[in-house]
Parts: sequence; C-alpha cells; structure tokens
Amino acid sequence: MGSELQYMADAVSRMHISGDGFYTHECDRLLERLTGGYKSLLTTSCTHAIEMAALLLDVGPGDEIVMPSFTFVSVANAFVLRGARPVFVDIRPDTLNLDERLLEAAITRRTRAIIVVHYAGIACEMNAILELADRHGITVIEDNAHGLFGAYNGRPLGSFGDFATQSFHETKNVVCGEGGALIVNDPSYVERAEIVREKGTHRSRVFRGLAERYTWIAPGSSYLPSDLLAAFLYAQLQAADEIQRRRRVIWERYHVELAAWSERYGATQPTVPRSCDQAYHLYYLLLPTAQDRDRLIAFLGERGILAVFHYLPLHGSEYGRKLGYRAGAFPVSESCSDRLVRLPFFNDMTPEEQTLVIDAVSSFRPCSVPA
Repeated sequence: MGSELQYMADAVSRMHISGDGFYTHECDRLLERLTGGYKSLLTTSCTHAIEMAALLLDVGPGDEIVMPSFTFVSVANAFVLRGARPVFVDIRPDTLNLDERLLEAAITRRTRAIIVVHYAGIACEMNAILELADRHGITVIEDNAHGLFGAYNGRPLGSFGDFATQSFHETKNVVCGEGGALIVNDPSYVERAEIVREKGTHRSRVFRGLAERYTWIAPGSSYLPSDLLAAFLYAQLQAADEIQRRRRVIWERYHVELAAWSERYGATQPTVPRSCDQAYHLYYLLLPTAQDRDRLIAFLGERGILAVFHYLPLHGSEYGRKLGYRAGAFPVSESCSDRLVRLPFFNDMTPEEQTLVIDAVSSFRPCSVPA
C-alpha cells in the first residue's frame, strides 16, 4: 500500500465520488500512455468493457466471434448475450495463446470479430492475426486482462486491436478490487463508446460544455466505476514500475530454481518468445499428466500452500455442449487445462514465502515418472 488511502480521502474531499471524476480521468490518461491506446474509458470491470465492445460492434443473431476456448467465460458471454455465436479455436502448446495458424479455417462470411487473449501476459502472434483480420475486414479485440505492461515487438499490448480490454480485479498486477477499462484504438468509435458507457446518453458532452442537456441516444448501460475506486487504482498505476520490478523478481526466481526439477520430471515451464516482453502476470507449470497436476495441488495444500488450476475450456462446459461442441474438439486446450497448475504469485510475496513454495515443488515426484 502506498498513496491509495490518501487519494481516496482526496476524492471524498472533492465532493465527487461517482463516475468520471478527477481520478477517473487521471487513470485514463495514464492508461493511454501505458498501452499506447487512443482513448481509455475506465469501467466497472473487464467483463463490462468486453460487453461495451459487443454493443459498439452491433453484433446480433447470426454473427460469429472467433476466440480461444481456453479463456474466461466473460469473453464468450459478452457476445452470447447479444445473440452471437462463439466460434472456438485451439491454442498453441507453447504459449497457450490462440493458435493463429488455425484462424483462417474458423473464419466465415458471418465472422464479425477475432478476440485474442494474451495468456499469462505473453503476447499472441499479432502480426499474423492482424494481417488475416485486415484481409477479411474483421475487427480485432484484445483481451488484455493479463497483459498490461507487456509488449510485442516493442509495442505495448492493448494498442493492436480496434478495442482492448483491461482488468483491475484484485488478482491482477495493479488492482482496485473490481474494475476494468475499454481501450478504443479506432477513433471513429470514441463518441459512441462514451454514449454506451453513460447509459446510452451523451451526458459526457454536457460535462465538457458541448451540450446544454443530455438525452437517450442509443442502447447503453451504467459502466462507470466510482471515483473512489479510480483513486485507489491511480495510486497503483503510479507505483507500476515498482510493482513490475517485484513481480519480475518472483517470476524469474521460479523460472530459474524450478528449471532442473521441471526437466528431470517432464514438467513444462512457460515459454516467452523473443518477440514478447511479458507482463509477469502469473507463473504456471504443466505437469506430465492430469493426475500429476492434481497430486501436486494436494501435496502443496497439505503444506499450507495454495496452488490452483486455471481455465476449463469453454467448449467442454455445460453451455458449450448446448452450443454443439464436444469433448476432444480442441485437444491442446483440454490437455493444457488438465495439466496446468498456477503457483502462488502476488505483489507482496516475500523471499521466505517463495522459498517454501520452491522447496515443496522440488520435493514432489510425479507418479508418471519411472523410478
């Protein structure tokens, strides 16, 4: 904690704790600088930012949205709520990102957008994805919930898509409990995005002195976070360099000190391509088998260490089956989901706490490895 409580008290003293206050605008300016995005609009969550993108694209029944199956349910829900159909694509076995080599086969005349998810803060292959999207006239949306502070070929993540979404949930690198942002990189959408975010009105124009009163213009909702949350987030964003420095130390120590164990027992560590500057969002291991993964989680739990799995592929979910998908359709997603374990990773993790995790993992022997 740094200036969070100080800024929240200042927000109260300014007598404006609802949305679009002083700290909301300060956060937006910082996010535009950090992502290289054209326009940032702070939102109540990353989920709401994705829903805004769906509204801005006017997607509806008959439209298709291409996305990885290995992702959080909000990505699909935002478009399903509008009547569109998610078209899932498998992931790469190295980065666990959407496999750009499979995109062409997933595109039809009904495809409206491609959603890329920079898993663990490591960039998708954006050059190939953007070239294909441009050739087909398809919108690209970056789910950058993991990727703030990451880059691809030196360019910040969040600046590639027509839209990008951010998350400031308490599990992210910088947080405000619950919160997000929509980054609009196509200037033609900015005015409509402000209307959608302000309940379908042009209220923001009134506050800028560009209109005398506001009225209902288009469908929208209330996506504005309280300025109290923005004040908390502003302090976090100001401390981003120090936060990222700490997270890099934690990530690199895991990577170095678990390398020999991983090689010996057939576990896979994260892959970071040379083209990527990662965001140090999480650290995971892929165990040889699902049984090994479950045993490791239980083994660590017995020692007071919380380690968890991650996404269950959407195509294999109850609703995914209702959409017509079946188990085995995306084998890489299923295999990685079954074998992945996330190790404890948080900003204030001490060296002593990390030593406990590393020593425990290093003492575990997968049952799939012969004696």
